[in-house]
Amino acid sequence: MNILIVHAHPEPRSFNGAMTRTALETLRDAGHSVTLSDLYALQWNPVSSRANFTTVANPDYLKPQAEEMLATEQDGFAPDIEAELRKLEAADLMIWQFPLWWFGLPAILKGWVDRVFAMGRTYGGGHIYDTGRFRGRQALLSFTTGGPAPAYQKDGFNGDIDAILRPIQRGMLQFLGFDVLASQQVFGPAHMDDAQRTQALADWERRLRAIESEAGIEVGRY
Repeated sequence: MNILIVHAHPEPRSFNGAMTRTALETLRDAGHSVTLSDLYALQWNPVSSRANFTTVANPDYLKPQAEEMLATEQDGFAPDIEAELRKLEAADLMIWQFPLWWFGLPAILKGWVDRVFAMGRTYGGGHIYDTGRFRGRQALLSFTTGGPAPAYQKDGFNGDIDAILRPIQRGMLQFLGFDVLASQQVFGPAHMDDAQRTQALADWERRLRAIESEAGIEVGRY
């Protein structure tokens, strides 16, 4: 498979960094072609603006979707966006590796979505959800939390983790047509001992070695 890993953590020595390194080594060893977008290393700009485009639909009023449609028609995406679009379009499986911050994606990863999930190129024209352009492709969220697992149960003080993830899994990934695989969740790695962290990485490696056999999960609607 062609696999894209989008990594979003500012510290290479973090547990998220270890998860990404494990994924890169394991998947390549298994014979997959793996591409990495390390957003902090790329110094990815998360802010949408006219810098997204080399074409101009309306110089007097910036409507991103209109500019995206024109850029799709005229190959008018800025080089940084075009590079990420090509990685996305080539991927059979996309993995996002990130810390869950404030019940959502880090700003740099959300900004990657804002700029790369462009209308016309990745969705639109009736191509959403079951008719999405990425039907037959898979996507997987791999993330860490600050709190322990019980905090993310339905009766936990943070609430159901599935509900927290729904805007991402349904509103971003399934919207484009991706089949969503079960998320890889590591709760509170900062509070684990070395043996527990080693076990979490081993669990991730074991899962990745059989990732081709996995099927998508059901993601509830709002």
